[in-house]
Parts: sequence; structure tokens; C-alpha cells
Amino acid sequence: MTQRTVFIVSGGTGITAEAISNSMLSQFGDIHFEQRTLIYVRSDEDCHDIVRQIREAAERNHSKPVVFSTLVNPRHREMLSKSGALVLDLFGTFLEPLEGELGIRSSEKVGHSHAVRDPSAYRLRIDAVHFALENDDGAHTRHYDQADIVLIGVSRSGKTPTSLYLALQLGLYPANYPFTEEDFDDLRLPEALEPHKDKLFALLIDPERLTAIRQERMAGSRYASAQQCEAEVRAFNAIVARYGIPSINVTERSIEEISTKILAATGLKRRV
Repeated sequence: MTQRTVFIVSGGTGITAEAISNSMLSQFGDIHFEQRTLIYVRSDEDCHDIVRQIREAAERNHSKPVVFSTLVNPRHREMLSKSGALVLDLFGTFLEPLEGELGIRSSEKVGHSHAVRDPSAYRLRIDAVHFALENDDGAHTRHYDQADIVLIGVSRSGKTPTSLYLALQLGLYPANYPFTEEDFDDLRLPEALEPHKDKLFALLIDPERLTAIRQERMAGSRYASAQQCEAEVRAFNAIVARYGIPSINVTERSIEEISTKILAATGLKRRV
């Protein structure tokens, strides 16, 4: 497999550059990317050190490194452009056309893309995350009347990370409930979920993938055995089909894709 070195360079947290780089590099599955994230680049000395690292990587690997940059300082962007790497200047590409169209210069301030510009939206995100944490894993089913959605699924099917994404990124109030062996005796919904059938959304997963995930957590246990995972998935799918609960198979999907499809299927709207 081909290997290339990738540098994420940012004057701030690097979140924007990492998100874009991960999206782009995922399109090249036959290449192994060794990623280095260099953040809070604020001085000429920082840039000189980064250029040195880029050139060392090029010499060591005999290939041109790829650089994703969200540096906003024009001088630092110029220094990086002379490193000999393929530099994808994410801010420079768009800022200059915007400046021309809007007729004003950009502020060139670091961190504005992650600043708190709307305090009410920020508070909503925090409240939503608190709700998601308090109602994780069936902890407080009495609060389900306040939930926007109740995710259900077998253990380790991605309910918690999906709930947290819905809360933090979309401002929704999600709860989630894990189905265990006790819930499969008569293939009926647990009593706690009956009043909230209209809020339920099921996360389905292939038994082979579930086995692999559980083996990473509890290798060799009955909980992680192929037989147990197969039985739980079969029973859970039967309940979902019996009650006509909307669902999505999460086996090969990212949290972002799962969340987007949940919104499309349920009609829920993001609040932030």
C-alpha cells in the first residue's frame, strides 16, 4: 500500500482542516496516510519549524507531503507555500474571492469559525448534551416525554455516539434505550417504551460487525460471541418489524451519515 505524509496546519484548533482533510482523503482508500496535526501556529518560528518538518518528511519518504492549511496570516501562508509540499490553502482559496466580491478585507483573526457568535444557540447545545447524557442507556425513561427522539438498539450498536452528535451538532434532545436479553423474551416492546412509540428510531447492525465491536471490548465473553450477537440481532429486528419502527442499518455508516438519515426519515429539524 502506498504511503503519504499529510500535515494539518492551523492557527487555531485545526478542527476545520481535519474535517475537510478526512473527507477528502477518505476517497483514496488504497493509500495509507500518516497524519500530523500542527495547531496554534502563531509565529514565524512556528512556520519555519513546520516547513522543516515537511521537507524532512519529503526526503524520508521520497514523495511530496500533502498539507491542509487553515492559516489566516498571509505571511505564514506564503512561507508554507514554499515548503515544496502540495499545499491546499483552505482559507486562501475562498477568502480572496470573497474579499473581491464583498469589497472589504477579511479580519485575518484566528478562531472565528469556532467562536460563540450566538449565545442562545450555544446554551441550547449544552442543554441538549446534558439531556443526552442524563438519558443515555435507558437511565431515566421517565424523561422520554421531553425527548425529540428515542434511539433503540442492541448494546454497542452506536446509540450513545449518535445521541451525542444529535445533541451537540443539531441541538436535539435525544434519549437512547439498549435492548438486552430480558427484552427479547416475548418479542414485545419494553413497558417503558410503549407510551413513546411515535418517538422510537431503531439502529440496526449486522451481527458480524456487532461481534467484532464487542470482541474489542470483551474478547472471549459470551456477550461478544457470534451466537449471542446473532440471536440478539435477530430478535431485535423482529421487534422492529413487528411494530413498524423506522430504522437504519448503521453497519457501514458514519455517525454523521446516520444522523443525517435520521433527520430525513423523521422530519426532525436541527435547532442550531
